[in-house]
Amino acid sequence: MTLKPCCAFVLSLSLLASAAATGQTAPQAGPASGTVSTAVFATTPHAKPGGGKWRLGYFESGDYVEYPRTLRAIAQGLEHLGWLSLPTMPDDLSGRDMWRFLAENAKSDTLEFVADAWWQPGNFDASQRPAAREAITRRLDERHDIDLVIAMGTWAGQDMAALGAPVPTVVASTSDAVGANIVASAEDSGLDNLHARVQPQRYQRQVRLFHEIVPFKTLGLVYEDSPEGRTYAAVPAVEQVAAEQGFEVRSCNAQSNNIDTAQATHNALECYRQLAGQVDAMYVTVHRGVTPESVGQVADILRAAKVPSFAMLGSAQVQAGLLMSLA
Repeated sequence: MTLKPCCAFVLSLSLLASAAATGQTAPQAGPASGTVSTAVFATTPHAKPGGGKWRLGYFESGDYVEYPRTLRAIAQGLEHLGWLSLPTMPDDLSGRDMWRFLAENAKSDTLEFVADAWWQPGNFDASQRPAAREAITRRLDERHDIDLVIAMGTWAGQDMAALGAPVPTVVASTSDAVGANIVASAEDSGLDNLHARVQPQRYQRQVRLFHEIVPFKTLGLVYEDSPEGRTYAAVPAVEQVAAEQGFEVRSCNAQSNNIDTAQATHNALECYRQLAGQVDAMYVTVHRGVTPESVGQVADILRAAKVPSFAMLGSAQVQAGLLMSLA
C-alpha cells in the first residue's frame, strides 16, 4: 500500500494516540493497518504540498467519555511530535467542546483543526447516521477542504468505511475494528485511506488470564444486545474462550444506543445488580453507562456480592475499584 503524503505520520500517530488513551506502550507503525513491524515512518512536521496547512475534520459516534479522552491524547501526541503547541486543556470537555478548544487554541504552522468540520449522528441516534454521512460526503465533494478525518468510535469508523474513506481517515476508540467490519482484516484495512489500530486476540487474552487467576464457572457480561453492543463487549471473543475452557456466560441486556447517558448508566447498573447474585465473576465491558463517574458504583455492587471483576477498558477502572485488568 502506498501512503499519501500526510498518511505516514498519521498512521504512526494513530498507534501512539490509541496507546496513550489506554495507558499502553505504542508499537511501531507497520506498512498496513493493524500490523506491527520494524518499519519506522518519519513523523517530523512537514508542510502541505502546494502551501497551506493540513486541515483535520472530526466525526464522532456520539457522546461517550472515552472519545474526548482519546482526542486529547491525539492532540498531545501531535504536540509531542512537534506538529503543534497547546495551552493547558480543560478537563471534562465533551467531544464537541474539545474539538472547538483545539480549533481555537492549537498553534501550528502545518496543521489546522477545522472548527466547522465536526459531525455527529446526535447522541448515538441511529436515525441520524444517514444525514451525518450525507453531510460529510457533501463537504468533501463540494469544498475539497478537508485533508484527514478522525473517526471516533465504531459508528464513525463504520460510516467512513461505508463512504470508501474518500480522504485519509484514522479510526480511534473502537473495541474491535475487524469484528465491526470497519477494516477487512488485521493485516489490511481494505482501503488505502483507512487506518485503524487492531490488536488480534486482545480480549481473548484478557478473559483467559482472568480465568487462570479466578477459575470461575459462570462469567457475567453486561452489554446492549445489538451488533454494536456485542462488538463493544467483545462477545464473540468471550464466547470463544468460554467454549475452550468450559465456563458459562450469563448476560444482561442494557440498552445504550438512542438514549441519553443517564439512562444508559441506569440500565448498566441495574444489570450489574441483577447479575451479581448469579455469577462467579464479572467481565466489565465497554458500555456508555460505565463511565468514570459510575464505574465506582459498579465496583461497589460487585464487591458487596463478593464477585471478582476484570476491567476490559484498562487500569483506570482498577483505580476506581474494579479488581484487575491487563494493560
